[in-house]
Amino acid sequence: MARTDRLMRLMDALRRLPAPVTAARLASETDVSRRQLYRDIATLRAGGALIDGEAGVGYTLTEDPALPPQSFSRLEIEALVLAVGDLHQIGDADLEAAGRSALARIIATLPDGQSRQALHTVLRSFHAPSAAAPAVDTALLRRACWEELALDVRYRDLGGRVTEREIWPLGISYSEGRLKLLVWCCLRQDWRIFHASGIERASLNGRSFRPRRVSLLRDYATRQISAGQG
Repeated sequence: MARTDRLMRLMDALRRLPAPVTAARLASETDVSRRQLYRDIATLRAGGALIDGEAGVGYTLTEDPALPPQSFSRLEIEALVLAVGDLHQIGDADLEAAGRSALARIIATLPDGQSRQALHTVLRSFHAPSAAAPAVDTALLRRACWEELALDVRYRDLGGRVTEREIWPLGISYSEGRLKLLVWCCLRQDWRIFHASGIERASLNGRSFRPRRVSLLRDYATRQISAGQG
């Protein structure tokens, strides 16, 4: 687990769990050894986090009183809960869990009245069951997009034709129960939209296309706008 992700998980656990939280519980929540946990606590303290307690007693996070509490309108709270609740239709369990975790962290920082509103929202969204999850690892696709890493893929298109090619993943979209990947295809030297269900195999090939992602997305958007006006 990356160091930044580990520290974020530790801060999240300190916010969520009843204080004081034992080192054993924190180590379990963040999936690290106690020795690593003590180092992470020291790192957070060095970075300015106000964490009281010690080994054998438990830890309590004291939020900075100089920072104003988070506040949202009731409609904003409804929108957040609705958006996170709608993630289940995508069929990506990791993304759904991340949304629930983020929402819980937001709600934990709200004033009491707004926390109660978040528990009693009235907006709901219902969709047809999602398509089956694709065989390709969606975590790999996300990482390739975020870090601008090229992939070698074996792809079967909607007509059943199979090709192997290098792609530069630019973005992921969810529509009509389908997961799609916008890529720059090195074989065709053009943008392509791949159905994730057609990606039979994908692996990092060690090449990076940084910093091309932003410019390629901008040029793609420009082309789409021009095509719509034509």
